[in-house]
Amino acid sequence: METFAAPPRAHVVFSGDERTQLEAWLDFYRGTVLRKCDGLRPDQMKERPVTTSSLSLLGIVRHMTFVEQAWCESCFAGKDVVEYYRRENERDADFLDLESVAVEVAIELFLHSVATSRAVVAGHDLEEMAQKPRGGRAVDLRWIYLHLIEEYARHCGHADLLRELVDGTVGY
Repeated sequence: METFAAPPRAHVVFSGDERTQLEAWLDFYRGTVLRKCDGLRPDQMKERPVTTSSLSLLGIVRHMTFVEQAWCESCFAGKDVVEYYRRENERDADFLDLESVAVEVAIELFLHSVATSRAVVAGHDLEEMAQKPRGGRAVDLRWIYLHLIEEYARHCGHADLLRELVDGTVGY
């Protein structure tokens, strides 16, 4: 890959039922994570421009892959999941060993985890409880949607700053 080309980003909706709006905002933020990487070379996606932080754009993509797996596939659907970047005794492995998986593969894993998340929640009511509580928390699907939106929004803010530091690009 010479440079990464992000797929088109979903648009938010300005009216509709709760589920439609939650899914639209979640898809918007999923697309924003990739949009922050658009036009960058793999080495730029791996840059850690804040010397006191392990954050990189690629690390954020990998982390959000983990978040999708943990909350939708494992917690909600109750499946045993092999987390792509998990390392024993290393909570932040998704942010750290950026050479363990090629950038192209990391993007494919992210897209796969998003597709899997969409599939496992499809057709379920927002009030439906997750099959496997995570960290001792029994949560419903609505809570998972809201948590994913919060997690993406927080990391998209990080990505805004990282992208600006990597090549000066700003924008929503």
